[in-house]
Amino acid sequence: MNPPADGPLTPEAILAATEDVLRRYGPAKATVVDVARALGVSHGTVYRHFPTKAALREAVTHRWLNLVHIGLADIAEGGPPHKLRVPPAQRLTQWLRALVWAKRRKVMDDPELFATYSVLAREHSAVVAEHLTELVHQLTKIIRDGVVAGELVAEDPAASARAVFQATVMFHHPVHAAEWADPHIDEEFNAVLNLLLAGLTTPPRESGV
Repeated sequence: MNPPADGPLTPEAILAATEDVLRRYGPAKATVVDVARALGVSHGTVYRHFPTKAALREAVTHRWLNLVHIGLADIAEGGPPHKLRVPPAQRLTQWLRALVWAKRRKVMDDPELFATYSVLAREHSAVVAEHLTELVHQLTKIIRDGVVAGELVAEDPAASARAVFQATVMFHHPVHAAEWADPHIDEEFNAVLNLLLAGLTTPPRESGV
């Protein structure tokens, strides 16, 4: 891969080339020199955009996480502006299904690259933690909107969002990727989803009842 002839080398082009190099050599062997060679530039040129190998790998991890979860924020907001807003309870189902399918597609479409990014995610736990915080924030918004609309019940939307995220972790955390090939995985996910929805739509009992 070479940089565009009609413009300077961009960080995005470097990150795209880094992904190709990681796919080809794996995270243990891929180097900045390999990335520079793929771009047809010196490794010093790459370092001008990303000062260290760790910074480059961190940036490519961040980029991958954003691409995997693209669209989730729109679902959390209720849909595009100026269009009919999706009810919160429906948004919760859509959001969780989108999260699960995004991860599963990555495994099915490019298992080698998925495995590579699982390694990078462990290297850059702070990036992953920041991303997970954003995902839980999106869930919190959906649940809070549901409480305001009278569709969902939650004394603490943020705590409920964390509980929902943890309850579904088997279906979207990379450590469970081998289990996603189970023919009953969809049935199991639907059972968990229905249980969560039932819990979030059932008013608490009066004390003493």
